Amino acid sequence: QVQLVESGGGLVQPGGSLRLSCAASGSIFSINAMGWYRQAPGNQRELVALFTSDGSTNYADSVKGRFTISRDNAKNTVYLQMNSLKPEDTAVYTCNARGVVTSSLKRGDYWGQGTQVTVSS
Repeated sequence: QVQLVESGGGLVQPGGSLRLSCAASGSIFSINAMGWYRQAPGNQRELVALFTSDGSTNYADSVKGRFTISRDNAKNTVYLQMNSLKPEDTAVYTCNARGVVTSSLKRGDYWGQGTQVTVSS
């Protein structure tokens, strides 16, 4: 069983910073990509940032230059450093792991439970 556990959400003032963490646990052999999605009330879920196995990163245009995704492969953990936060960044942020191969050679995608980020004065 693979689980993704997120931490680091909360309430922050505009212009502030938060760091999200997502740790994948279980009998994991490899993970192709790890990333963060977000969903605000009334909106569809959108990709925020993605870190692939070859080290490349992708960002939503709305967060480029403010958010940085990083990954610790040894710990199966992905981080999202969010700076210069804006009220429009308010959403539930959810971690995603793609192409997870377990020690029993099963392959699948997994989601975390989500963490609330609220940017407000």
